[in-house]
Amino acid sequence: MKYTVSIEIAMPLEEVAQLLADPAHLPKWLRGLVLHEPLSGVHGHVGTRSRVVMQMGQQKFEAIETITRREPTDLSRIPKGSVVHFEREIVSEGMWSAVRDRLTEAGPDSTLWVSENEYRFSGLLMRLVGLLMPGTFRKQSQQHMQEFKAFAEQGKDVREAKD
Repeated sequence: MKYTVSIEIAMPLEEVAQLLADPAHLPKWLRGLVLHEPLSGVHGHVGTRSRVVMQMGQQKFEAIETITRREPTDLSRIPKGSVVHFEREIVSEGMWSAVRDRLTEAGPDSTLWVSENEYRFSGLLMRLVGLLMPGTFRKQSQQHMQEFKAFAEQGKDVREAKD
């Protein structure tokens, strides 16, 4: 299963890239994040493997995330007209996923975030989930992007929101 979602954020590219890359901000916009801990490497750098635990309702989901691409590596000086790439693979029991995020300038003070997502499922149960609920994955990705936008533009923290 593959899909692409996007959102425009009313902030300059460099600021958006720095916010997305900073692990201290993850719990503020990534709803359901319980744990994101590097097992090897430095958070956000290519090759880093991290244990990720998410809580969605009564379901807990655990996976290993590997950073496969981050360009440019220095986010404090992004040349005009550049594209910022954050890519990772996420593996859990019965699922493999690749997320390819691209940030581009949409204007002097706005950034376009495009996220290409690919999922592969194994095992009968996970394959059924993928077949019967493809819209759920897209909806969740879009929700994470909207919550990042609210955090970046207005300082909203998902941990303080009423569900």
